[in-house]
Amino acid sequence: MVSNDNEPGSKAVAKIAIEIALSDTREEENIIKHEYAKEGILCAAADYGGEFLTSVMKIVERAVVAAKRENLIRPSHAEEGAVAGATREALSQIMTKAIGLNIGGKIGIARYHDHISVAIFVGIGLLHLNEVAIGLGHRVI
Repeated sequence: MVSNDNEPGSKAVAKIAIEIALSDTREEENIIKHEYAKEGILCAAADYGGEFLTSVMKIVERAVVAAKRENLIRPSHAEEGAVAGATREALSQIMTKAIGLNIGGKIGIARYHDHISVAIFVGIGLLHLNEVAIGLGHRVI
């Protein structure tokens, strides 16, 4: 993914966040984290679920906690705020499809130097009819 000639930028970091959000198992997450860590790219993931409106703050909190747990960010207002802001941006992109419905999925977070991206993969449930969506946010720390 990352060549030695070019430093990864916002596009590469966003792709990695999406990749980890789409991973199916913890084992797959760990493989992704390990491979990108060799290139200096840090990754984190967290699962979530519930009714969309009541879950928004829980999703933001899970993203921040996951980023701290995997040492993507330091416990500072600026870095925690960057993750929270990118997460809220990603959520705003799926809001029109998800409002009033149950959701479940995975948050993927990737960071390389000052670039941090949050991808939210969501399954949106309505009876037996399901929709899927991805929201993506990026910040510079």
